[in-house]
Amino acid sequence: MTTPRQLTRRALLKGASALALAPVVIPASALGQADRPAPSERLTFGVIGTGGRGMDNLRGFLTNPRCQILAVCDVDARHLETARQQVEQHAKGCAATKDFREVVGRQDIDAAVISTPDHWHVPIAIAAAKAGKDIYCEKPLSLTIAEGRALADTVRRYGRVFQTGSQLRSMDRFRIGCELARNGRAGRIQTIKVGLPTGSFLARQPEQPVPQGFDYDFWLGQAPWEPYTPARCHSTFRYIFDYSGGTVTDFGCHDIDLAQWGHGTETTGPIEVEGQGELPRDGLSNTATNFHFVCTFADGVVMEVSNRFPHAAKFEGTDGWIYVGRDRNDAQPKSILTSTVGPDEIRLYESRDHYGNFLECIRSRRPTIAPVEVAHRSASICHLANIAMRLGRKIKWDPAAERCPGDDEANRMVSRPRRAPWGL
Repeated sequence: MTTPRQLTRRALLKGASALALAPVVIPASALGQADRPAPSERLTFGVIGTGGRGMDNLRGFLTNPRCQILAVCDVDARHLETARQQVEQHAKGCAATKDFREVVGRQDIDAAVISTPDHWHVPIAIAAAKAGKDIYCEKPLSLTIAEGRALADTVRRYGRVFQTGSQLRSMDRFRIGCELARNGRAGRIQTIKVGLPTGSFLARQPEQPVPQGFDYDFWLGQAPWEPYTPARCHSTFRYIFDYSGGTVTDFGCHDIDLAQWGHGTETTGPIEVEGQGELPRDGLSNTATNFHFVCTFADGVVMEVSNRFPHAAKFEGTDGWIYVGRDRNDAQPKSILTSTVGPDEIRLYESRDHYGNFLECIRSRRPTIAPVEVAHRSASICHLANIAMRLGRKIKWDPAAERCPGDDEANRMVSRPRRAPWGL
């Protein structure tokens, strides 16, 4: 495992100052911030993508006294300036750029926070890993299964700490519900029902001029070129297949991830997937609005996913059921809810602060609550469902080889063509 770069940076100053015998550690009390670590002891961050979710993540790290944000990045000048001003209210000296390569290339940055549209997650995260940065990346992890595998392999090869924005894992209710399911409180699990929100439909829009200060070509990146229209970008990009996988990937990477956690299949996947989805043909959007798909695992467990189910993961077993939802946890029999997990039973990873967990793992170099391999496997199920629905038929899946055996048509959809020059 590599040594954390933030420790070596404290011991060796770059440029002319490298001749100094030792770095200067400024006591926090000298800055009037007795409860804040000295600057030389803070973890330094670059935030890439500063739209809605990006600003949430920026604030989450900005308000933590163990962090310092040195750079922000966005291809939209309005978002970029808003983020820069936000950081400058806490500490001066925040750089702003539209090019993520200027952020990950900096030697004084410990970690990258990636909150871009989905089709940019993997290219930026791979560049960050190769540059020696630890990475906090929003979900869904990837645009395709092949991308996710490439990222997981790169993170492992370069020994980076990786946290995915699967925040439900850091909330007690979800962990406890999945822990009860893993320990057989409902008997042997037979079926898992996962409910996701209904997808949105975007009507066609006329081409419009690209707003001043928005680098639209850079925003498109690997995706095919299309005329600019506002609904194509920013908050509604998720419903266009070139950039995302719709509600199936957006929310599936939370709730299907819980199903994986409670089932104990976090590092594998199903062996068959089939389903139906309503795919708009005459709008700007083209991802599933209504959908129902079924995943069958090697142990015989069947996971059904639908926008008609309550927004939750429900584990149905031979002796009852356990409901792990956004609104509540429930079970039948009710006694399951007050059951205590013993010291010799399965205890799931406990985190009560998703950002804090990432910071602790940067220091310790231990895996996070939502590591890259787990995120890849959850995202892969979502991608497989989209492939099956778009093909309109059942597909078989080999989770070890990550291929559809004997199915060239489906295998071609495991990856996608990439617009030059944005190769992985």
